[in-house]
Amino acid sequence: MFKLIDNYILKKFLGTFIFTMLVITVIAVVIDTSEKADDFVRSGLSARQLITAYYIGFIPFIMSMIYPLMVFIAVIYFSSKMAGRSEFIAILAGGVRYNRMLRPYIVGAIFLAVIFWLASQYWVPKANEIRTDFQAVYVDRNSSYNGNIYKNNNYYLRVDPVTFVGFKFYDTANKVATNFFLQRLQGNKVTYNVRAETVKWDANKKDWKLTTVVERTINGVKETLTKKDSLHLNLNVQPKELRRDDYLKDKLTTPELHQFIRMEELRGSEGLNTFKVELYHRDATPFSVILMALIGAIIASRKIRGGSGLHLAVGIVIAAIFVVMDKFAVTFSTKGELPPLLAAWLPNIIFSGVACILYVKTPK
Repeated sequence: MFKLIDNYILKKFLGTFIFTMLVITVIAVVIDTSEKADDFVRSGLSARQLITAYYIGFIPFIMSMIYPLMVFIAVIYFSSKMAGRSEFIAILAGGVRYNRMLRPYIVGAIFLAVIFWLASQYWVPKANEIRTDFQAVYVDRNSSYNGNIYKNNNYYLRVDPVTFVGFKFYDTANKVATNFFLQRLQGNKVTYNVRAETVKWDANKKDWKLTTVVERTINGVKETLTKKDSLHLNLNVQPKELRRDDYLKDKLTTPELHQFIRMEELRGSEGLNTFKVELYHRDATPFSVILMALIGAIIASRKIRGGSGLHLAVGIVIAAIFVVMDKFAVTFSTKGELPPLLAAWLPNIIFSGVACILYVKTPK
């Protein structure tokens, strides 16, 4: 049951967090606006259009980036103020156990972590879709805004366990490619083969239309050949999946990211560690909110010389180490052999040990 002291600490916790988050977000928006001023002018969009086409996506994105850090800083800041006024000494002297005193911190951290987890699964990816679409069109150097349309010279993929397709010169703007082929295997033998001069996405039928088609069905030594002017095929591949998108992992909601990884594994695609790390990160980062809040409370509850300034300095150093460790883990996974699940959770595992050591050594 919550008591007066719980409400007091929880109110300070949430109030300081909200204030800190809003201040840093405003600063980030101002800096981003100054950096992209030329792009905004060149886009020709009005202020209202910029808000709906960019900032409505940018603000949730930047808040998600700084969320765990702001929880940590908020806990360090208000707790060090309380320690400087000897409030924690009075609480403990009044017969409140140290573990009991940490309860409002844990409750507040869990509440904020649940909000962040929900946002990471669904809301932030939708916001990233808005932000990255604007970024690709008006900011990125290689976007179609600069007159460049991405064309992949060769494309090969597996659409199901036994079917492979390939084509050349895929045009993302017109959704058309040339030199298409499809092979269906049984064991290590080809049982069905299709070749076509062109393949184009049919938006009405939601499938692919082949033109000038040669179709072969192979049954042992017997082969049946059929020529057709056109043929519609459902390849289980959407045009958006064939377009290079550097922001794809950020734009997919968690169910969509699960489905994307499953389909790419089925097709035999490589380089999926980036997507897997992102998937596991969406669970690991909310947990880090709880962990960082607990570490912040343990550090800042002690009254030391230097007051809140020293507490904040120690907190910033710890947060910096956490961020650097997280970036290294992601890099070792995407570029090396570190398993994605371990890469996402490794900083939490290490700092859980740090939290235990700090807790044991803290005077109670």
